[in-house]
Amino acid sequence: MLRLAPPGAERFLQSPQLLASFGGGEANVAVALAQFGLPSRYVTVLPEKNAIADAAIAELRSFGVDTSKISLGKGRMGVYYVEAGANQRPSKVIYDREYSAMAMAKSGSLDWDEIFQDAAWYHITGITPAISASAADLALESLARARAKGIRTSCDLNYRKNLWKWGKRAEEVMPSLVKQTDFAIANEEDVQMALGIRADVDVHSGKLDHTQYERLTGKVLHQYPQLKAIAITLRESKSASHNGWSACMNDGKAFLTSRHYEITHIVDRVGSGDSFAAGLIFGFQKLETHRDALEFAVALSCLKHSIAGDFSRSTKEEVESLLNSGGSGRVER
Repeated sequence: MLRLAPPGAERFLQSPQLLASFGGGEANVAVALAQFGLPSRYVTVLPEKNAIADAAIAELRSFGVDTSKISLGKGRMGVYYVEAGANQRPSKVIYDREYSAMAMAKSGSLDWDEIFQDAAWYHITGITPAISASAADLALESLARARAKGIRTSCDLNYRKNLWKWGKRAEEVMPSLVKQTDFAIANEEDVQMALGIRADVDVHSGKLDHTQYERLTGKVLHQYPQLKAIAITLRESKSASHNGWSACMNDGKAFLTSRHYEITHIVDRVGSGDSFAAGLIFGFQKLETHRDALEFAVALSCLKHSIAGDFSRSTKEEVESLLNSGGSGRVER
């Protein structure tokens, strides 16, 4: 997508300018993984003969992402507007994705045999099926084809209430996708709104009760027995600028909780969940244990809060430095 945002912490059009960049859930994951040296391929449908789409492809290539399987079709470029919050003023997001090329893409229109050639892992988010009925069909088709080929799959539920406008609720669509998924990623709202599994948790209390999350993740694993693990990000929203940040994971064998980070001067929280997903995917493939993967993912996503724009720009060495230093932020000379 094209991302348009006021400079700094300004309100929409407080000054007559919007800063343009690119982003989007799956793209953010692909960029982060490419920076860690993993071969990363991004698949979508973009508008044909469109200079903005060409620029988006060039941006992805600059990070080392393989764009050769991106399809071009009718429609326009999807856009979202984001106004960064500060202190007690929350961030705001406006989506403009109707009639985009991806929203108009239909099941059967992509060659999954070619797209999945040499693939080991396939990741998708709940944002894709939220934009249109045909995109939802295409998302389910992609997961089913990946699983049939023995490719490991992950799905970040990513519930977005402002996108589910095409006739079905997330709760009617997302369970079918999760049944084709090996690893689920979510927060407590995603689980409740996308899967209809209720949780007795309060993210505004300032302190999270991990026992409730153990019960919640246990319910998900019971309802979706094919899942190898579910990870949940734990955000304590004290203000738009100050969040507590951690995560937990249940793999059916153990319930794991990560180190907690206190993030007091957030630069941009958009894309932090995607960084978490990328960290998990990297960790599951390259690190020794699920705990190592969880800690790596939380550290990477913590660093993303300090970086403007959708994309993570942290290296593996920077993530490891945070894990080893405890996050003092001292100058490196």
